[in-house]
Formats: sequence, C-alpha cells, structure tokens
Amino acid sequence: MTHCGRICMGRRKINLSWVFAGEPVGLRGVDDQVCLVSFLDFDLGLFDQDEGRVEPVSNPFGPEKVSTMSPE
Repeated sequence: MTHCGRICMGRRKINLSWVFAGEPVGLRGVDDQVCLVSFLDFDLGLFDQDEGRVEPVSNPFGPEKVSTMSPE
C-alpha cells in the first residue's frame, strides 16, 4: 500500500482509498486472476487482475441481515 492509498502490483497501480495509505492491506488469491483484498479482519473487495479494479463485497461493517419488518 502506497502513501496515497494505491496497491502496486508490478507496474500496475490500483487506487483503493487514501484512508488505507501506509496501512497493511492484504491480498489473497481466490482464483487465477482474482484476489481478495482485506484490512484487519474485514474483506473489502475482490481485485480482478484482468479488469484492473477492486469490486466491493457486501458492507463489512454493516449488519449481516437487514429486516424490512417494522420494529413494532
């Protein structure tokens, strides 16, 4: 992770977010051309090497399931 929030892979630079600048962000291969991008215990998105972009996964900080029922 660079000081401006980019992931560098070879000569490619992928913008993630400046909030992760200098932080330890992990990449783990899940398929031939796809890596899971994680920060601490949170999965942030999937990096597709062919597309050169990170697609977000569901909100890692939100509730697992949102009910449409009224709390009454």
